[in-house]
Formats: sequence, structure tokens, C-alpha cells
Amino acid sequence: MDPGHVAYGLRAQYGMFIDPDTVVAWERGRLLPTEQELTALAGVLWCAPAELIAAATTMREHRLARALSAEELARRVGVAAHAYQRMEDEGRWRGTERQTATLAEVLGLGPRALITATGGDAGLAELLRDAATTRWQAYVKPAVKMVPLPKRTVESALQRLHTDYHARMAATSSWGASGATGDEGRAYLEEITGHFWAAVGQ
Repeated sequence: MDPGHVAYGLRAQYGMFIDPDTVVAWERGRLLPTEQELTALAGVLWCAPAELIAAATTMREHRLARALSAEELARRVGVAAHAYQRMEDEGRWRGTERQTATLAEVLGLGPRALITATGGDAGLAELLRDAATTRWQAYVKPAVKMVPLPKRTVESALQRLHTDYHARMAATSSWGASGATGDEGRAYLEEITGHFWAAVGQ
């Protein structure tokens, strides 16, 4: 179907007056369709909304990929609909531990996808940098609270990050490392979340 056919289908089947240029902008990622537009577009193209989302990363995208309304997801998770909508709009989840576990279950999210979808990437990166550069043992409890993984898995990963970071810093500060600046250690910290997920097998 060319963009004109898609625009016609949206108008004829759903009463949405979308011009072909907007359809092209959706295809090229310059514009994002609203929730209603995405659902209608999936209907016109005879597919599920999930097939139109390349790689869901936000709570909204994961919810739409599972064809759930915000109200339905809020009900299933045990959050007031207006509170859930506000968290989704802000990209920052503030549910309880039980609600978070239910959210992950309903949306089919593993630990890494859950952290990203709920806006926790920056906070996790900061915690991991602190654990790698100082006493990692002090960060086990906050990390376990943030990441839904067993304590032993988190402990092992934090210890590995700490060891790997300090090995890089020791190499750059050794007597034989002329002109060493610690760039390797800084580069390691910049990719700290990737190293963490690799360490826990995610």
C-alpha cells in the first residue's frame, strides 16, 4: 500500500483525516502516531500494533504492543488510572515493589527492559559507577531494590564491575604505562550499564 492508500483507509474505516505526507513521516520516524492513530493504522494494515513498533522501550510502547489501554494496564497493575497515565507521560515509574513485579509480568518485561521502560537507566548507571569506583558492598542493597534479580547475582556483578574498573585504573597508573591518563577507566564507566547487564547474563 502506498501512503495515499493508507491515508484513504484511515479516513474510510476510522474517520481519521490523515494526509499521505503524515503517513510518510510516520514511516520514516519523523513523527509518531498517537495511540488512536497507531491502533487505526494497524487495523488498516491488517497487523497488530506491536508489529509497527520496531523496538519498544517505553511503558507506552510496551503497552501498545500488547494492545492494552492505559486504564486496563493500570487496573491490572493496581494503580489508579490517572496516576498510571501521569507516570507513563513522564516516563518515570513510581509503583510499589509488588506493582512493579506485576507491571513486568503483564508487559512481559525482563529486568533490563523493565529498568529502561520505567525510566531507571540513569539512576542505575549512577549507582553502578559508585559501586565500581568505591566500596561495591555498600551498593548491593540499593541495587537489589532497583533491579529485580537475586541478591547473589547482583553481588557477583557488582564485585566484577569493581574488579574490572580497578584493573583498568591500575594498568594506566603502573610505572610502565607512559602517558597513561585513565581514559580506559573512564570509558569503562561510560558503558557501565552494558557491563552490568553482561555480568548478570542479560
